[in-house]
Amino acid sequence: MSENQKPSTNNYQPKLKVCGLTQLNQIRELVALKIDFLGFIFYEKSPRYVLDHLNLDEISKISHHRKVGVFVNESINKIIEITEQAGLNFIQLHGDETDGFIIDLRQKLDPTIKIIKVIRIGNQSTNELQKTIIQNLSTINYLLFDTDSKAFGGTGKTFDWNILNEIEIPLPYFLSGGISLENIHQLSIINRQAFSLDVNSKFELNPGIKDLEKIKELINLVKI
Repeated sequence: MSENQKPSTNNYQPKLKVCGLTQLNQIRELVALKIDFLGFIFYEKSPRYVLDHLNLDEISKISHHRKVGVFVNESINKIIEITEQAGLNFIQLHGDETDGFIIDLRQKLDPTIKIIKVIRIGNQSTNELQKTIIQNLSTINYLLFDTDSKAFGGTGKTFDWNILNEIEIPLPYFLSGGISLENIHQLSIINRQAFSLDVNSKFELNPGIKDLEKIKELINLVKI
């Protein structure tokens, strides 16, 4: 990939999150590569549902301080149970969780666990989008912008990143939704760059089976 395809200038080096992990050998290699966030999907309808491949004890033994559990419209008790047993450090709420739900979760959750709230971007107006962001500010630590879909992510489709220039983003955010080696150079159009890039289906051989060579190429593009 040529030099002019670097994602941005000014030494922008976002953190990297690889989501939809299912294979211990690949996870160990990603840990060795110093990937910043490891994402595990606890949504049974996902083709990357981690508990079809690993148990909670195995996840808990993965030596990493930024293990992210992805939940979609799950009960608070179940989220807390899985978080404790899997040794998660972050919770990513990817469904239709209300502000009241998140407040309740925050009160019952270990205070050291960070909450990432996903904002799914579809056809809503910028005013609607801004309102959604503001509603969640008191209880979350990070935002995550993803392409809206009935499958709750993992579609490989991007949204128009220009919309991020039309809203106020008051928290650090993860950028997800179809990020690839082919479009990563377009990140430079975003005025306030993402705290972390979140990659999934565009860096896979099959659902849950990552293409480690592509991930290494991504690391070389954004970290060096």
